[in-house]
Amino acid sequence: MNDLRAALKEKAREEGFAAIGVTRPDAMAAETAPALARYLEHGRHGEMDWMAERTAWRGDPAALWPAARSVIMLAESYGRDHDPLSVLRKSDRGAVSVYARGRDYHDIVKKRLKRLGRWLVAETGAEIKVFVDTAPVMEKPLAEAAGLGWRGKHTNLVGRELGSWFFLGAIFTTAEIPPEERHADRCGACRRCLDICPTAAFPAPYELDARRCISYLTIELKGPIPREMRPLIGNRIYGCDDCLAVCPWNKFAQCASDIRYQGDPALAAPPLETLAALDDAAFRTLFSGSPVKRIGRARFIRNVLVAIGNSGDAALAPAAEARLDDEAPLVRGAAAWALSRILPRAALARLRRRDDDPTVEEEWRAALG
Repeated sequence: MNDLRAALKEKAREEGFAAIGVTRPDAMAAETAPALARYLEHGRHGEMDWMAERTAWRGDPAALWPAARSVIMLAESYGRDHDPLSVLRKSDRGAVSVYARGRDYHDIVKKRLKRLGRWLVAETGAEIKVFVDTAPVMEKPLAEAAGLGWRGKHTNLVGRELGSWFFLGAIFTTAEIPPEERHADRCGACRRCLDICPTAAFPAPYELDARRCISYLTIELKGPIPREMRPLIGNRIYGCDDCLAVCPWNKFAQCASDIRYQGDPALAAPPLETLAALDDAAFRTLFSGSPVKRIGRARFIRNVLVAIGNSGDAALAPAAEARLDDEAPLVRGAAAWALSRILPRAALARLRRRDDDPTVEEEWRAALG
């Protein structure tokens, strides 16, 4: 069986995976399921109701597929060779999370997992199931158990040879494969990831309140972003890389081997003025094949308008003003807020619109005091 594990690792490298580890379905740390229950009980998942579904499977992978005897965890690097936070200094540009600048990782990783899985089936006759972030599987605790790294204080996985920039995929199989040893936590006294968070989304080390996380606010949250959080978001228009980018272990991180993760250079620091003008067709064209596309135009333009409001640049006022009559109430409300941040009150009052949507009316009332 050790020969099988060695051959599996070699095949995984041929497929382009940065790392591979093997664990048992029942090998997650004992505190994982209770920690998930507490997380949900405190409402820290926000609107992500799917997290509260099938918690028995999330907390116990062995219950997801009782026939499984091994779980193969694979890491796919999407690292960059530049500072991903440099765009935050450009207030007229939008910051898109590094992972979302290229092709959607779900498609790329799943195809590789399936090819590797077919090889395993051919070699052993075993059955397999593959998962990439779309099933009730807690990939990070499983990857930790498989020796790919440890859970950092920012709650993401950190690897000695991977840093923080990697996706995870899983292959459940009926094959018996010797498991790996778990890595020790090597964060030590470091708390850079906690201290850099703009919204104080970490109540304590190893704990995250998604409701304060910029990735949640700009991606998962469907309605208006809470007013008190908007100024803290800066120019981040899709996700946030701050806590990952400052991790010292990233000095060992591998750059992405797949050119599809490098993405469109135009998304490295896109002008907010250009993005605010996107209609639905242009939005779909620009983000075709990108994870950004899944949140839809209205949510994305909402984020862009928040960034415009945070820019302090009155030259961007026309871009926001053009969205006051947008068909989406979410966009109209965000436009009113953005203008309230970059225009004098008298100028804002002249742009006042009466709106049938109560949330937009509330934004105007708050904007004009």
